[in-house]
Amino acid sequence: MDIEDAIAMFDALSQETRLRAFRLLVQAGPDGLAAGVLSDGLDTAHNTMSFHLSHLSRTGLVSSRKAGRSVIYSANFDRTRDLIAFLVKDCCSAEFASIREDSSSGCSIIELAHCCEPATKTKS
Repeated sequence: MDIEDAIAMFDALSQETRLRAFRLLVQAGPDGLAAGVLSDGLDTAHNTMSFHLSHLSRTGLVSSRKAGRSVIYSANFDRTRDLIAFLVKDCCSAEFASIREDSSSGCSIIELAHCCEPATKTKS
C-alpha cells in the first residue's frame, strides 16, 4: 500500500455516514448487509447511502455483490488489514505496535503495547 491509497481510504472514512456504514459492515462480517438495511439502520435516504457506499467501494474498503434484487455490501477485511499494517509499519515503532500472523487461526494479530502515560504532577 502506498500513501495515496491510505489517504484515499482515510478520506472515505472521514465522513460520518461512511464511517458509521463501514463500522456496521465490519460488525456484519463477511456476509455483509443489504444497502437498504444500511440505509434504514443509519436513517439515511437510499440514494444518499448509495453515494456513500460507492465512495467506500472506490477505495476498496467495501465490496458489493448482487443477491436477487438487493445489493449486498461487505467490508473488505484484507484491505482494512493492509491499511492498519501501513499505519503500524510507517508510523509506529516495533516496540509499540506490530502485526503478526497466527499460524493456528490464519488470522493477523495486531498488538499495541500500552504506552506509559506521563506521570501526573502532584500538587505541592
